[in-house]
Amino acid sequence: MPNIKIFSGSSHQDLSQKIADRLGLELGKVVTKKFSNQETCVEIGESVRGEDVYIVQSGCDQDGLEFLSLPPVLGLKSRAPISAKLVANMLSVAGADHIITMDLHASQIQGFFDIPVDNLYAEPAVLKWIRENISEWRNCTIVSPDAGGAKRVTSIADRLNVDFALIHKERKKANEVDRMVLVGDVKDRVAILVDDMADTCGTICHAADKLLSAGATRVYAILTHGIFSGPAISRINNACFEAVVVTNTIPQEDKMKHCSKIQVIDISMILAEAIRRTHNGESVSYLFSHVPL
Repeated sequence: MPNIKIFSGSSHQDLSQKIADRLGLELGKVVTKKFSNQETCVEIGESVRGEDVYIVQSGCDQDGLEFLSLPPVLGLKSRAPISAKLVANMLSVAGADHIITMDLHASQIQGFFDIPVDNLYAEPAVLKWIRENISEWRNCTIVSPDAGGAKRVTSIADRLNVDFALIHKERKKANEVDRMVLVGDVKDRVAILVDDMADTCGTICHAADKLLSAGATRVYAILTHGIFSGPAISRINNACFEAVVVTNTIPQEDKMKHCSKIQVIDISMILAEAIRRTHNGESVSYLFSHVPL
């Protein structure tokens, strides 16, 4: 692919390398470092004149200044920031003129940008994983751990031609669920919890217990972004999950060493194909329902 460069931030070198390999490219030369006073330094080690440049950066443990230092050579961002409008403005001012994301926590965030945004979905890869790894998937119920994810689970359930359910939860405060009510039937079925992200995992672990007590034969969780902070790994280890499946938008190697239940779906081919199609002026809508071969 001529006239294209892929640069990686420091947050997820492995994903960046997979994307570059898929496109038949070498990663661009970039050095990111911190001085003793924690000031961030970013140096580009090759010419980008006349090139289309894509920056791959995950939303995990990252230095925001590092990423904002890179978009003078354009950008690919895979995160939904806390202050979305502020970050959208900063990315535009920094020089980005196209954003590619994966499963934004709220799709409305796209509207905060004054530049084109392609929000990709993990759903095609999730469907593929379910069909290939859960032998009883035809007798499953797709479950949302909260009402906000109803649209996501109904879409997956419709494509699998299975039932769906949701859990209504009431919170006392952030990251602490007070009460859960299951709406739907999981008795004598495989229950598959689906969500876009999990942080401390209190919600999905409580939800798994609720599903098992409601008669589910097995419980899986499939998440796009596995943040797994604080007590998350301990909670997953002690929960009744057959597996907790996440994409590799966030590196999971260290977490997998401490939790055998975590499995990873590689979505680098989706991001790579989005880059290829964007570079060639092709539609990316195919990726909303298909995993590229």
